[in-house]
Amino acid sequence: MRSCPTLTAYGRHYCAPPRRLVSLTFTSLHRHNSAQFLNFSLFTAFRSPFSRMEIYSSGFSDSICLETPKLDSIGLEQFQTGTGLTGNKAMVENLKRFGVISSKKVAKVMEALDRGLFVPAGSSAYADTPLPIGYNATISAPHMHAMCLQLLEDKLQPGMRALDVGSGTGYLTGCFALMVGAEGRVVGVDHIPQLVDMSIKNVEKSVAASLLQKGSLSLHVGDGRKGWGEFAPYDAIHVGAAASEVPHALLDQLKPGGRMVIPVGTYFQELKVIDKSEDGSIKARTETSVRYVPLTSRVEQTGGF
Repeated sequence: MRSCPTLTAYGRHYCAPPRRLVSLTFTSLHRHNSAQFLNFSLFTAFRSPFSRMEIYSSGFSDSICLETPKLDSIGLEQFQTGTGLTGNKAMVENLKRFGVISSKKVAKVMEALDRGLFVPAGSSAYADTPLPIGYNATISAPHMHAMCLQLLEDKLQPGMRALDVGSGTGYLTGCFALMVGAEGRVVGVDHIPQLVDMSIKNVEKSVAASLLQKGSLSLHVGDGRKGWGEFAPYDAIHVGAAASEVPHALLDQLKPGGRMVIPVGTYFQELKVIDKSEDGSIKARTETSVRYVPLTSRVEQTGGF
């Protein structure tokens, strides 16, 4: 009998019989009761003649072709093919359906801030996949944005302060601003001036524009590894690139009682959740395995250009 690979997609397990194909992006590799389970981000359904995924394991990468199930039960046709809901609302509804978004507030914010305004023209704005934005940078996949928003939700209450390191096109920074409101303060930092200019223009076209005008949201050019001391300490810090180790400056700028979400690692990376207690002690845990671009200097990122 032909072996049947088990796929874990959005918290559900599926057996993969032949004949129906779907494109998948690898996000993490798990071992469960000595059987191998693959956790994927589903981003293109029923469009490609084969499925390509990268498996990062044992220090090497294999590219393989995998036949996958029909998966009608999770409605992937609606996710990508244009049937049913479309656009930003469809993206959020599907993330809710697959169990990625459980918070009503996060869903409301992601519905309000149109991701299509924050990606390069012609990109698949609402597909659950990271997208290149130039300068060797990317905008994360929607499921990663949703995960980080939920991990930080308690520290993004009205009036609180948040720092977004590697703010890129400004999408997640804008989400933070909508969550803390006009009485809060959100700072985005990126070391690529062109991306900061782009992010400001993107926010100006969005529902977060008034927060930018009032000054409760600001976007700056700078080395995010050093944080942004002007408005520290922060209740929430998000880092959108993988650090080899947690920068001390960011720990210093994290408010007692605050939380930082940061990918850590080089080839193998983990999304770390770091909490600072009221006495200043630090506790860290691993949320999941991830794959981010590295947190580095502008020169290293752009090759000196």
